[in-house]
This record gives sequence, C-alpha cells and structure tokens, in this order.
Amino acid sequence: MESIGLDYLPRGEAVGSGPDPGRALDDLKEAISDCHRCPLGDNRTNLVFGVGDPQADLVFVGEAPGRDEDLKGEPFVGKAGQMLTRIIRAMGLERNDVYICNVNKCRPPGNRDPLPSEVQACSPLLLRQLEIISPTVICALGSFAARTLLMTETRISQLRGRFHTFNGIPLMPTYHPSFLLRNPHAKKEVWKDMQMIMEIMGLPGKSGD
Repeated sequence: MESIGLDYLPRGEAVGSGPDPGRALDDLKEAISDCHRCPLGDNRTNLVFGVGDPQADLVFVGEAPGRDEDLKGEPFVGKAGQMLTRIIRAMGLERNDVYICNVNKCRPPGNRDPLPSEVQACSPLLLRQLEIISPTVICALGSFAARTLLMTETRISQLRGRFHTFNGIPLMPTYHPSFLLRNPHAKKEVWKDMQMIMEIMGLPGKSGD
C-alpha cells in the first residue's frame, strides 16, 4: 500500500512505523492528541481515534463522532453504535475482533455533516490508520466514508451492494447504522452487504436482524 504522510505531525517522529500495528496506532494517536488541524478540534470533549484489533481483517469506517462518542472518546457507542454491534455479532464476530473508526475524529457542532475542509484536514489520518492495520476488507458506513475513500460523489444507494477497491483492498459501502434506525426496511440490504463481506472473509453464514 502506498505510504500516505501527515504533514502536520512532528518532523522526525516515526509515527505509524514499525512492525507492531498496535504500537504504531498508539504512536499515531499520541502524535495527534492535541490536533487543531481544523476548527472541530477547538470544541471537542475528546478526540475519537478508533478502537478494536490493530490487526483486524475487517475495518468499519463511519462519518464522524456524535455526542455520545465525543463524551466517551470512542466511536459508535450511542444508538447507532448499538446497531453496529448487533450487525457485527450477526456476522459471528465481536467488536474487539474488528477495528472501528471514523473519517473525522472530532464531533461537528450539533452533529451536522462534516464540511469538505474538515474532511480534507482529517482524512490523511484515516488513511494512515488503514495503512497501519492493512485489513482484508473495509466496510464504509454511509456516504461520507464511502465518498472519501473512493473519491467519488456517487450516492451510497448506488455504491452499495458490490465491492470497490481502495489501495488494493476490497471495500464494501453500505448504509450507516443511523440510517437503519430511521429506515428499518434497509436492514435487509445491509445484511446482503455483510454477507458478501463474510464470504470474502470465509465466515460462516448467520441470519441477520
């Protein structure tokens, strides 16, 4: 995978390098702990870096932290996070078997959509995380994650249902868990996407909820 630098990291610091992905992620998190690359850093409670297995085969990428995530400093811990946990368990996995992160690491005010400038400022960090983890499959949750990673303006409804490629890694776009809370009928479509991920990972099939 092509190396992607972070020009706002301290010069000379070996961030995100070395054979241990866990240590590399910890170093990266420490290096950006006081990040003010964009205005979102001025009002956050906690920077929401990411959680899970640093050597995970599957990485879920969402949009940005919400209120619950900002308070706890962990991605997907609110109602949408509970939905994601159910999806992960339906796949025969637990949260600590995968890695979960967002495009933006700080909460936009009022849970608004991230601005293009905010995505641009934060996306190199996401790319470095993925470079370190080097997963087998990536699942982009919602439009912002899918559009950022695939560099497209195509709607999520048109992207989902088939694999795309990100730096040689199969990437499956699907609906964000918060969308499922508002549109329960879309669960069947998301489960179809998860089954395709399970197939490529060699996971046994289960029934989705």
